[in-house]
Amino acid sequence: MTIQWYPGHMAKAKRQVMEKLKLIDVVIELLDARLPFSSQNPMMDELVKDKPRLVLLNKKDLADPSVTEKWLRFFEKKAFQALAVDAQSGNGIKAIPSACQTLARDIMKKMTDKGMKPRPIRALIVGIPNVGKSSLINRLAKRHVAKTGDRPGVTKAQQWIKTGHGLELLDTPGILWPKFDDPLVGLKLAASGAIRDEILPKEEVALFAIDFLRRVYPERLKNRYTLQGLTGTNVEIMEAIGQKRGCLKAGASVDYGRISDIILNDLRSGKLGPISFETPEAVNKSHTVV
Repeated sequence: MTIQWYPGHMAKAKRQVMEKLKLIDVVIELLDARLPFSSQNPMMDELVKDKPRLVLLNKKDLADPSVTEKWLRFFEKKAFQALAVDAQSGNGIKAIPSACQTLARDIMKKMTDKGMKPRPIRALIVGIPNVGKSSLINRLAKRHVAKTGDRPGVTKAQQWIKTGHGLELLDTPGILWPKFDDPLVGLKLAASGAIRDEILPKEEVALFAIDFLRRVYPERLKNRYTLQGLTGTNVEIMEAIGQKRGCLKAGASVDYGRISDIILNDLRSGKLGPISFETPEAVNKSHTVV
């Protein structure tokens, strides 16, 4: 399975980012704390080049905290400053302006040494769709200045936003790479909600979620759906959940579409508990799987 999904506005956003870089002091790269590797655009190094970069692991409240700590250490070893935040609740947001000031310190000093008047730090916020960029901007600006939504691709144009922290932010549309050569990357992004549900069959994504949960968080799966055990195939487990939840068609057959919606909504909303889809150790070993 190779996913081809590269809307025209994303190609335009890539060009605009490269054009705006000369105006930027710091790049804020927003990743999903549940899947930092899979939610990182592989073009990012090419896009931002040698600009100072702050890595934010967003949606930390939905991620397994012990795994998030491992990811923070992983990025710090790669010489990136990294913070875990939750833009929705505001958890960890206060640390962002000071982190940007630290990263831009040399740039600001060069300006003052040349006799230039101090100005706010200019930061570019980049990330894949639905990773929480607009929610982050609204938190930092302390007002509703960017559109938010629970569907990917809400932001369609760039805009400068002033904050009260000596920081100006440039929002951009979510940039997603043209295709996913590794099907597991696509499945994890689909399970998290980064990819529109129309792109992949939701039943396939829900079966992936069941397989992942029974291997990594089996007790969460059993407790959420009051399952006695996890024997049988992934399809049989899905059918058992469908029976428990009354997702039945005429003739008492399971409605796979309805039960897939329930499983994916539970996963994305945190009703199955804080979950991380990948660890640094596993990424180093196999590049994609937990």
